[in-house]
Amino acid sequence: MTTKRPSFTDQEALDFHSKPTPGKISMAPTKPMGTQRDLSLAYSPGVAIPVLAIAEDPDKAYDYTSKGNMVAVISNGTAILGLGNLGHMASKPVMEGKSVLFKRFADIDSIDVEVNTTDAEDFIRTVRNIGDTWGGINLEDIGSPDCFIIESRLREELDIPVFHDDQHGTAIIAAAGIINACHITGRELKDLKVAVSGAGAAGLSVAGLIRHLGVKAENILMCDSTGVVYEGRTDKMDQFKSAFAVKTSKRTLAEACEGADCLLGLSAKGAVSKAMVKSMAKNPIIFAMANPDPEITPEEIKSVRDDAIIATGRSDYPNQVNNVLGFPYIFRGALDVRARSINEEMKVAAARALAELAREDVPDEVAAAYHGARPTFGREYIIPTPFDPRLISFIPPFVAQAAMDTGVARKPIADMDAYRASLAQRADPAAAFIQGVQARARDVQRRIVFAEGEEPAVVRAAFSFKNQGLGHPILIGREAQVERTMEQMGVPAGTLEIINARLSDNNPIYTDFLYARLQRDGYLKRDVQRLVNQDRNIFGCCMLKNGDADGMVTGVTRNYDVALSDSRLVLDTLPGQALIGMSMVINRGRTVFIADTSVTELPQGDDLANIALEAAAAVRAMGFVPRVAFLSYSTFGNPMGERGEKVREAVAILDEMGDVDFEYEGDMNADIALNPSHSALYPFSRLKGPANVLVMPAIHAASISTKLLESMSRATVIGPMLLGLEKPVQIASLGATVGDIVNLATIAAYDVDRVHPDQA
Repeated sequence: MTTKRPSFTDQEALDFHSKPTPGKISMAPTKPMGTQRDLSLAYSPGVAIPVLAIAEDPDKAYDYTSKGNMVAVISNGTAILGLGNLGHMASKPVMEGKSVLFKRFADIDSIDVEVNTTDAEDFIRTVRNIGDTWGGINLEDIGSPDCFIIESRLREELDIPVFHDDQHGTAIIAAAGIINACHITGRELKDLKVAVSGAGAAGLSVAGLIRHLGVKAENILMCDSTGVVYEGRTDKMDQFKSAFAVKTSKRTLAEACEGADCLLGLSAKGAVSKAMVKSMAKNPIIFAMANPDPEITPEEIKSVRDDAIIATGRSDYPNQVNNVLGFPYIFRGALDVRARSINEEMKVAAARALAELAREDVPDEVAAAYHGARPTFGREYIIPTPFDPRLISFIPPFVAQAAMDTGVARKPIADMDAYRASLAQRADPAAAFIQGVQARARDVQRRIVFAEGEEPAVVRAAFSFKNQGLGHPILIGREAQVERTMEQMGVPAGTLEIINARLSDNNPIYTDFLYARLQRDGYLKRDVQRLVNQDRNIFGCCMLKNGDADGMVTGVTRNYDVALSDSRLVLDTLPGQALIGMSMVINRGRTVFIADTSVTELPQGDDLANIALEAAAAVRAMGFVPRVAFLSYSTFGNPMGERGEKVREAVAILDEMGDVDFEYEGDMNADIALNPSHSALYPFSRLKGPANVLVMPAIHAASISTKLLESMSRATVIGPMLLGLEKPVQIASLGATVGDIVNLATIAAYDVDRVHPDQA
């Protein structure tokens, strides 16, 4: 396999980090700030009360400030990714990214801190003096050997968890994989013979952790660029390497590999040869974890061994050793017991938890991440995927329990089952859906038409869609114009398929088909010929109807209604289904679906009932359990009005059907529908929890609400997704971003209308 290429251009990466607001994080208040009383409580004079309480007992900061859910990501930029020492400010995009991952995977608030010094003592002094303001500190991208000194000293001098992820994150994930690899090959950790390529921060930490797990010190041969770290060696040695010096006659990595059960690569591309692999013991365990290119590729290993268990640091191979499996959940467990440190027992607990999770039955969300194939514990699945939704509720309890057992927890958890339940609620419900949509798209590899192929945003979206492996994009446009746009956008020539509607060999076929369809609706053949030649939406839909493409995305240059009318000239509504637009709204870990946002202006009662049925089926196909609320300005008849009556009529229609397989209720206000405790006021309500499908009384209410949410809050709105058409067509809004277009193209490839729940 060739080196995996980025799925974006340099400009796209810069745009992502700069637009619409520079950076990736911001601060949002957790309390109301709308009135003078709010401000008085938040600041002076009300703030004096918690100030005095904390002055009396500093641990009260956990109760009255954000300290208990706040981690600082701190670096001096001396070892940024694989780029080297580029300075503290150059590390800021990486540290912001790490902060985002804390929030995304474990709902931990985080702030980045870049320290302008390369002197270890200066760094320690700075962090020590400000460290207590956070619940924990994640050290990142600090060069060796300073990283060891800095972490060791700060762990001694601060009373909060200090964790250098470059060392311990990799160690914990690798250790989990080794536990399971040993289980599969019938080995005991105490008997494992290990060769380690790379004696930097990660290599030394992995060796230290597996030693703590039970691998004998004399069975670990640590190797750096000079060779084996052995007793008596003086060249390029330091106190950290010396801790792994063993009595041995072996001097090179090649010699260390001879007869070894396990090879851990934490060095550089090409450091391991086929001959080294060939010399290892039966059923070798080979973790080639250098990034972006491993020490030896899985293909090279398999060319000389068919019995190896292989892991890498890359996502395009099985068994990825990915740090995001570790640090968010380790800190989550540590913060939730207000731990004073992250000790070896907590790291071991995390490793064992990850190993145990990989042996559990795999849920649908994980199957989706593996392109529809359901992985089972074995040689190619020894480490969980980062998108396993169970991680948030499975790993932290192990870490928290270890903290409690070792006496570093300030606030022990009394009810671990209740704690697990609370953790599950922190998970982002949309993450698995988005991952599943992308995974299915990669699996089915649909041909997706990008109708406005001359537009810069569309060209970039098509290129991104192709590079991410989501399917095969087809641009409709004039070749010369599309190619000029591709050149301007930095898209390599020849990478995207272009079809000129006027010059297509299929033009006569499409014209005959469409004329037969429209001839009794007032269209002459020359009218139809003009449509096929000149209207790219018409041409694209003809491609879909005739099986020359699988889906289409359009709308960037035309109003939604125009694009929808064009599509309906060619395509029919699915039998027995309603044509609706449904938007997916994601805000602070909560997901709701709003319908109908784009098709029926003033729906009658039967229209609203059909919208609910269509929306609920689609939501279930996406992996959610639908709970439908028919929204109105009235709640259960108070006050009465014409639109409210239509809503009540829709509920009555569903009642009469009798075989509706989802919860529904209405008429009701939005705040009532979304309030989990609304049953206290309305005990007769049929909703057993907050609604997640909101059926709007009219299109203007749906459109206005989604636009307001997108423009004035932190909500992410995907859609409106067009449902009910016989072929998947998705219509973007005017001026849609590249990301919006890619999302809709992916949804077209996913094809919600024809996905069964067990495939989602």
